[in-house]
Amino acid sequence: MAKPRSKITYILIAAAWITVCVWQFIEHGRVQDFARVALLNRADDISTTLSVVIRSQRRFGMVPQPRLEAALVELTDSSELLGVALLNAAGEIVASAGAPIDFDPESLADRWDRWNKNSVTIATLVALGDDQQEDGASTAIIRPETDFPQRRRASGNSDEVGDEQAREQAREARRRHREASGDSNEPRRFGPGRSFSRRPPWMSEEDFAQLAEKRGVHYFVLDLSTSVLDIGIRRDRGLRLTSTAIALIAALGLALAWRKSEQTAALRSRLARAKHTNLHLKEMNIAAAGLAHETRNPLNIIRGLAQLVSKSDDAPQEIRDTSLEIAEEVDRVTARLNQFIDYSKPPEVVPSPTRVKAVVEDVIRTLESDCEEKGVEVTYRGPDLLIESDQSLLRQVIFNLLLNAVHAVDSGGRIEAVLERKSRDEAFLEIRDNGPGVPEDAVEEIFRPYFTTSEKGTGLGLTVVRQIALAQQWEIEYTPSEEGGAVFRLSGLRAL
Repeated sequence: MAKPRSKITYILIAAAWITVCVWQFIEHGRVQDFARVALLNRADDISTTLSVVIRSQRRFGMVPQPRLEAALVELTDSSELLGVALLNAAGEIVASAGAPIDFDPESLADRWDRWNKNSVTIATLVALGDDQQEDGASTAIIRPETDFPQRRRASGNSDEVGDEQAREQAREARRRHREASGDSNEPRRFGPGRSFSRRPPWMSEEDFAQLAEKRGVHYFVLDLSTSVLDIGIRRDRGLRLTSTAIALIAALGLALAWRKSEQTAALRSRLARAKHTNLHLKEMNIAAAGLAHETRNPLNIIRGLAQLVSKSDDAPQEIRDTSLEIAEEVDRVTARLNQFIDYSKPPEVVPSPTRVKAVVEDVIRTLESDCEEKGVEVTYRGPDLLIESDQSLLRQVIFNLLLNAVHAVDSGGRIEAVLERKSRDEAFLEIRDNGPGVPEDAVEEIFRPYFTTSEKGTGLGLTVVRQIALAQQWEIEYTPSEEGGAVFRLSGLRAL
């Protein structure tokens, strides 16, 4: 269970990461809004361009539709502007170019926009900068080219007379218009690009008003692609997500580092306590070893006295038999004390070249009487290999393993010591027997101190073996034999 201080630290780390996530979300929203405003400003620039085009093409308040639509086609010939439409006050299209635009005339206002999946539709009032009407729009009438007075060439006197009459009527209309306006000077001459927004002199006020209502430009409707905007928004979203992921990794790393630091501190505390405990146990082991050593001396005296009594001819037979039993019990206690002393003091390793075969054969000779008593056969198989080891400690390991095997097998059993090379520089030694083996529930416990499955065992033999193996950087393990019995493998022997 985490400590309160740890919980607070983890909560602060999580809160910091959530703050980064919220900050990135807000910043992404700001970037998205900025990109949309930039696209709307771009629509305003295009509307201003359209106004300039209309002013440059306007004559007497009218703009030829073919010329205007040609200019509109030039504007829509790009991936940015998908379509454009010019509407009258009723929302009817009077000129258009590009892709058709879907909009609701009833929803039009001074400024209106609608965001679609891949585009944005924007409607704005036309502002030409002169002759504004009450609602803020300027006068600009889009008329087909055929509605303008044109000179016609035709054959025959009648056509020429008709053309002359038409020209005369036009001149008279212009003269009357100048007189009505108080300008009796010569007709004006307009420079290139100069436009008029007044009513044409050949058209009555009523006709001009009707024409302005039907063909007058009141709204610009633009359909702009949002592909560039979407790419920018997706790129920014990817960067924000990457930043959030990096922040998450950093938060997890910080939390893991904090956890590791806590574990390290706890481990240091446990090591300090273990060090103190080991020091105390070491002192107790030294005291116990000293006590065991001091106990052996009176036991030897008791054993000697018991042997003297058992050999005395004056003593009754019953007393002599009891004295022999006392000597045997003293021998057993002394053996246990010797094992305890061996276990309590750490082994001092003095490595030297050692022949394994010679050590094994020497131990077999030592156990010869025990083997003959039970009818056990002990053999050695393997090369005469030289290894680096402390000879006395190796002898003690082999002695304990063979003695355990002799105690484990039944009468007439077989024990085999096998030495094999694992590689050029490494070898292993196995002690195999055909006894009952170790019970499965005791396999994990056999190397623990004072654990034994034998009535005569002390529980320290295998513990001492493991202690010596670790001191010489060997490994000792138990495996059940395929043919029945037990196999103890001593691996990691350094071959010379």
